[in-house]
Amino acid sequence: LAARHAAAHGRRRGDHAHATAGRAGRTCNAHAQGSGPGLRLQQQRHRLRPGAVKGRGVVEVGARGSPAALSSSSRVVRAAAATGANGGSGGRQILMWEALREAVDEEMERDPTVLVMGEDVGHYGGSYKVTYDLYKKYGEMRLLDTPISENSFAGMGIGAAMTGLRPIIEGMNMGFLLLAFNQISNNCGMLHYTSGGQYKVPVVIRGPGGVGRQLGAEHSQRLESYFQSIPGVQLVACSTARNSKALLKAAIRSDNPIVFFEHVLLYNVKGEVGDKDEVQSLERAEMVRQGKDITILCYSRMRYVVMQAVADLTQEGYDPEVIDLISLKPFDLQTIYESVRKTRHVLIVEECMKTGGIGASLSSTISENFFEELDHEIVRLSSQDVPTAYAYELEAATIVQPEQVVEAVKNICGQPAVA
Repeated sequence: LAARHAAAHGRRRGDHAHATAGRAGRTCNAHAQGSGPGLRLQQQRHRLRPGAVKGRGVVEVGARGSPAALSSSSRVVRAAAATGANGGSGGRQILMWEALREAVDEEMERDPTVLVMGEDVGHYGGSYKVTYDLYKKYGEMRLLDTPISENSFAGMGIGAAMTGLRPIIEGMNMGFLLLAFNQISNNCGMLHYTSGGQYKVPVVIRGPGGVGRQLGAEHSQRLESYFQSIPGVQLVACSTARNSKALLKAAIRSDNPIVFFEHVLLYNVKGEVGDKDEVQSLERAEMVRQGKDITILCYSRMRYVVMQAVADLTQEGYDPEVIDLISLKPFDLQTIYESVRKTRHVLIVEECMKTGGIGASLSSTISENFFEELDHEIVRLSSQDVPTAYAYELEAATIVQPEQVVEAVKNICGQPAVA
């Protein structure tokens, strides 16, 4: 009876999460039609400037949108999830949640030890539909619906990994995984070491996070920095349809415990994806745009915010280089070094909090290792150290906007060189 009661509450919480997903993705939102298999893509009026791709993994922002439509910071936030990345070269294009679902499906088909567990991942299909209908193919024991007890099912997943399975643990929201922090920090990251190598923990802990759209403080958590200090755990942040699929497949195959961050506003970003054999290195950054004036380091949704700013900067004669970190632990220092040695200026743009955030760790790492290559102090643009407001204008004011990136680049680089 207790299990049925918890499962019923899980469904109700899943319905709430799905409703908040609708609010979060108004720029390019998918609404479930009852219990049917289809999702209706409802385009809204506020969009990012149209994107085009030049080469694999390189996103170029095209013509500017209406200045009136993009004038306020709130509209920029609303627009940030609508850019189609890694698309336009004639390949198959799908939404990011569909790419993640394909990755899970293909890996479960490839390896019978892969399973998914979490709240409403089975019959309901996950709060953002990443496991939609997979229980029909693989059964309820490989798509395991759990009660609302994050610490318990995280521990169950870690124990399953120790016995040779490859669990994917879904947190309905990354903020809920704080309830499983003990399992992740004291067991997930340390058991391989504390057992003297007798146990591996090949587990993927994934789910939505970041600032959505009026989801309130508790559902707008950015927990990258919380997990960064845990020994033995890798951190990966996807940002496009293509890299989300390729990275998740690589994470499932890895023998390391991996926390896999998906931004709540990127599930409906559309882009080209690779075939079932394509995987991407979990430790390598992604070159988004090559340039010579300044290195802009970003990850997750900030990739799109930065590329909006780049559209303005290039029109004014600046030539920024943009790198999507992908791996938040460990950092890809080789790629970062090669860029810093070329540009000699660094701007870090993140949605994480400034105090103790990913940018703080990255800034100190660059200063310690590449100080002689810098001609200017490292500048960080981060979210303010305050709870995220529900009010839309206040919410937008707490996170980085494209105009702040433009201003920071101008302050660092000065006037652009005349050709």
